[in-house]
Amino acid sequence: MITLQEVSSPGCHICKTFEEWWHRVEKDFANVNFEKIDVTTPLGQELAGKHMIFSSPGIIINDELFSTGGFNKEAVVKKLKELNG
Repeated sequence: MITLQEVSSPGCHICKTFEEWWHRVEKDFANVNFEKIDVTTPLGQELAGKHMIFSSPGIIINDELFSTGGFNKEAVVKKLKELNG
């Protein structure tokens, strides 16, 4: 199982865009567990500190920071396909 975490902040438009995009493509990635985490929660604060996330969204794949402050759809898909084997 692949873990995809989005550390988001309230009112973040890029975060909302990521979530909308993910929900359109998630059917193609049955083995990906998606978790949206609000940066204002204790877990969000922990992840932001651990991965040095200073802008939203912070995209974490299998406990490794993939991107922060934005995202590239093609790069996310490519990484998930690589991890899928």
